[in-house]
Amino acid sequence: MAEQSNAVARLDRRGDHHQAPPYYLPAADEVALFEQCHHNKLAVMLKGPTGCGKTRFVEHMAWRLRRPLITISCHDDLSASDLIGRFLIRHDGTVWQDGPLTTAVRSGAICYLDEVVEARQDTIVVLHPLTDYRRQLPIDKTGEIIDAAPGFQLVVSYNPGYQRMLKDLKPSTRQRFVALDFDFPPPDREAQIVAQESGVPDTTARALVELAHKLRALRDRGLAEAPSTRLLVATAHLAARGIPVKRACQVALVSPLSDDASLLAAMNDLVELTFP
Repeated sequence: MAEQSNAVARLDRRGDHHQAPPYYLPAADEVALFEQCHHNKLAVMLKGPTGCGKTRFVEHMAWRLRRPLITISCHDDLSASDLIGRFLIRHDGTVWQDGPLTTAVRSGAICYLDEVVEARQDTIVVLHPLTDYRRQLPIDKTGEIIDAAPGFQLVVSYNPGYQRMLKDLKPSTRQRFVALDFDFPPPDREAQIVAQESGVPDTTARALVELAHKLRALRDRGLAEAPSTRLLVATAHLAARGIPVKRACQVALVSPLSDDASLLAAMNDLVELTFP
């Protein structure tokens, strides 16, 4: 994969079935829906709160479908050139270097744009020809039009609850995707995920999930982001490796959520109540 100065991209060879599959516990019919979208060459949009499993789901599906996965973390400065590519000046002349999106189109990989609305609108527009019947990527700088290789699929994700107040996708972009809604799992399934991912006992996993549900209720008191399943897993990893569980909750679950003294005090009180 070509490295880009402003694009944060990662290539995973998920098609290698000698590796263990990325752990993912389905919530409904999202696996079957994604498979049908892939077979029918449809772009997919994953909508849900931060840390609820969207990225892990894409990794799991890339493994199931035996496709390489290129992940791009979107941000305000992400340009079309960061995605498509650019000319580089070397000692022996000027050469073209493909960006991560172009690499995915040529190789038939799944291209996953994480938090796509963070990218500029003029950058998002370059995705449009890849999301309809054309499945093409025009490269204006070289005059090339690349037909997407078999297996290529475009997947984007974002957090609609957070983005609604800041940014959103234009309707002309949204209607090019099949949208799959994600949320935090029900308590029993979330506890199963935490235990599986971290190795903590089931009782500890259930207690952490119970705490998370209490903390999520604090959104009515000004908590900007609900504690994610990802934070629970990080907390459980510390607890599984000998850090006292209350201390693990303080540093990995409570402190990352807020700097507000009153909210921190309320959350630490809930930790004390859950783990007396």
